[in-house]
Amino acid sequence: MLKLLVQYLLPGFILSALSGYWLIPKLRELKFGQHIREEGPQTHKKKSGTPTMGGFMFMLAIILSRTGFFALERTRPTREEILILGLMLAYGLIGFIDDYRQIRLGRSLGLRAREKMALQVLFAALFMYFFVDRSSGVIFPFSGNLLDLGILYPVLGIVLIVGTGNGMNLADGLDGLATGVAAASLGAYAFVADGYAKAVGRADLSNLTGLALVSVGALLGFLVHNYNPAKVFMGDTGALALGGLVAGFAIATRTELILPFIALVPLIEVISVMLQVFSFQVFGKRIFKMTPIHHHFELIGWSEKRIVYVFWFVALAGAILGIASMAYV
Repeated sequence: MLKLLVQYLLPGFILSALSGYWLIPKLRELKFGQHIREEGPQTHKKKSGTPTMGGFMFMLAIILSRTGFFALERTRPTREEILILGLMLAYGLIGFIDDYRQIRLGRSLGLRAREKMALQVLFAALFMYFFVDRSSGVIFPFSGNLLDLGILYPVLGIVLIVGTGNGMNLADGLDGLATGVAAASLGAYAFVADGYAKAVGRADLSNLTGLALVSVGALLGFLVHNYNPAKVFMGDTGALALGGLVAGFAIATRTELILPFIALVPLIEVISVMLQVFSFQVFGKRIFKMTPIHHHFELIGWSEKRIVYVFWFVALAGAILGIASMAYV
């Protein structure tokens, strides 16, 4: 275990943490500061101008760590790892365009909703296309049985990728919240990927464990700068990239039906928004004071740190449940 931490987690942590001391001043110099929504909690006004697009820190750390590993080991990444990283970068690109437009236009909204959704569906569909040559079975939680979805399989994949990307984006509303939530999810996939590689008899898939651990290390390094009070935000650049990364692991390891456990907090965030919209449209009443749901807890008096800690705990519990559901692997 110590070897794994030194080999994978530590390089990601060091590269991500150190990059912040260069990138954060650079973001300030470029005036890439966060715009706060007028309708958001008033306590967030003081965060206006905090450098954003910090997601580049952990994305760069992940890529460099994996590149260095394969160069030293004189090996190559598997197709699955390339696809997962490709999805991360593709969703990160969508987030970057959104962040850049927000900053340059001087408003809190970047891409239009339909533009962002179209790009997410496009990249999700391209990702699923590269898995078209395998069966359409997904692992059913706690049983080990494969459920064959037939032609619905790629549809499920696209929905999960888009949903996880947006769920992680919604979770990125408080200092360190999305960072810790994603770290818990990716930590779970370090275990799941290892078990899956052994179950299917593909030793090369153990590389996904390395990718998951490097990603956790990179997020912990980012948390050095993103913990309350945050010196930098990941922005849509980082949040969407993390959603793509987590969803990519789910598809690659056939754990699509287990993803709701492992990505429990993003799921809760999405559901809270959907319930709020449905209730207001149908009954003219709001269920929560504000959504995503972490804002509801802010408005009823919870401190930001308390909310983050509770949500981290829920994310960790979901991650453990996800691992337990794969115990048969």
